[in-house]
Amino acid sequence: MDKKTVVDMLNEIGLLLELKGENPFKSRAYYNAARIIEVLDEDLETLVKEGRLKDVKGIGEALNKKLTELVTTGKLKYYEELKQSVPSGLLEMLKIPGLGPKKIKVLYEKLGITTVGELEYACIENRLLSLPGFGEKTQKKIFDGIQFIKQFSGYHLYFEAYQEAVRLKEYLEHTGLVIRCEIAGSLRRKKEIVKDIDVLATSHHPQELMERFVNFQDIKDVVAKGDTKTSVILNSGINADLRVVKDEEFPYALHHFTGSKEHNTAMRHRAKAMGIKMNEYGLFKGDVLIKCASEEEIFGKFNLQYIPPELRENAGEIEAAEKGEIPVLIEERDLKGIFHVHTTYSDGRSSLADIVQRARELGYSYIAITDHSRSAFYANGLNEEKLLEQWEEIEALNKKYGDITVLKGIEVDILPDGSLDYSDDVLEKFDLVIASVHSHFKMSREEMTRRVIKAIENKHTHIVGHLTGRLLLSRDGYDIDIYEVIEAATEYGKVLEINSSPYRLDLDWRYIKYAKEKGAKFAICPDAHSIEGLEDVKYGVGIARKGWLEAKDVINAYDIQQVLHFLQKM
Repeated sequence: MDKKTVVDMLNEIGLLLELKGENPFKSRAYYNAARIIEVLDEDLETLVKEGRLKDVKGIGEALNKKLTELVTTGKLKYYEELKQSVPSGLLEMLKIPGLGPKKIKVLYEKLGITTVGELEYACIENRLLSLPGFGEKTQKKIFDGIQFIKQFSGYHLYFEAYQEAVRLKEYLEHTGLVIRCEIAGSLRRKKEIVKDIDVLATSHHPQELMERFVNFQDIKDVVAKGDTKTSVILNSGINADLRVVKDEEFPYALHHFTGSKEHNTAMRHRAKAMGIKMNEYGLFKGDVLIKCASEEEIFGKFNLQYIPPELRENAGEIEAAEKGEIPVLIEERDLKGIFHVHTTYSDGRSSLADIVQRARELGYSYIAITDHSRSAFYANGLNEEKLLEQWEEIEALNKKYGDITVLKGIEVDILPDGSLDYSDDVLEKFDLVIASVHSHFKMSREEMTRRVIKAIENKHTHIVGHLTGRLLLSRDGYDIDIYEVIEAATEYGKVLEINSSPYRLDLDWRYIKYAKEKGAKFAICPDAHSIEGLEDVKYGVGIARKGWLEAKDVINAYDIQQVLHFLQKM
């Protein structure tokens, strides 16, 4: 059983215990165990097999017994019994922004509410107003939260769906029955949220491949099964479709099942104007197939430059391809260093030394450590004493290693009035300052815009962090005039962050292209809180590619001397 599944189950046990009103120390033990397992350096199955899991700090005898049962059998009796004792709808309610286990417990015990639908009706009927700890504002917030999750019902975060799709693709390839196999659809375009998984394959034995597909271990239900298409629901709740086509049809089908509806429509209109019929089976002049061995050849038949999958959104890519103006998009290998990394000095889960060592292993030549500033009490923000302690360790690491430069950075809170969370005397000592909003999200559009622009005007600000503050499928960004902020950042020469956390992916790719055209520079940052989080930059690279960015647009694609020169002249 993989580590992620174990971590998810431990966290869910903690939530279930909270919903039941159990002793908080009990639920906290499972949350702590989840964090411990998540950052384990050794393989979990090996620790269990060799009987060494009990030696891991924080894993007591009872947890060791349960984890051993879970890892060795794939099941946990305690979890199954606990889950049956709590209405499943209560867990569903946890997806509503601002609604935690304690309030859900009150709703269940006082009003007997067990589903999101019942809760929505109770809000409409004003039944929450009389409950202790609730009120009109709370009721409205819950109702608005329900509307939010209904809006995105059936959607999934890119990284969750992509990980499932990769496992599914690898499974199909290991059957030995596929000739070619690719992930298609919105996942191939690297959309930040997706509805389902599309996998395209060719095979000499399509029926046998379909049989093997429906026997994939992570399938919850088979929706429809045919010779060319089979649809299933995975255990994660994500829908997945497998289409099997003839090998000679593969390039046409891959193009068709990759592009957005709007891109495909525009391409068909172009084909029609040239007297060509275009569909997933091929390009046809009358009844004659125009043979293409690849997508590159398909675009070539229309006198177009190859359009990378990420750009196929009908956002000017066809016109650019006609003029030969599709840029050479940035790739992960272009990044020479990373910014925006948290350690155990604030709310990170990995030590500064471990973070730097992992960055070295990943081949980076520099890294900026940017823990939270002092006002971020919820994230153990650093006071000046802690800063000095961290700087000493950074200096020691720079003396120890000759292949990586560790920069003294900070993610400083933009306070409500637009000032930064340290004095100028402190701020000028940092190599890099990321300024971000972490509080007072309900300001008016004018106030929030003015607040962020004031931070941009501050001479010590280098990078504007996660500009809209959104959390995908959980929280809309705060109300802000993004275009005005982009123009201010460009005017003052400040860098816009592409936050690579798969829960943020902020700045939105739809604004990135606009910002690039205005002359903005960008930094693709992992917002890492653990050594594993350093690798999240790949998600940010996908968003940068969707925003038409090249390596020259991204400052952490520069070498260390170029970066230092760039920061010093800001």
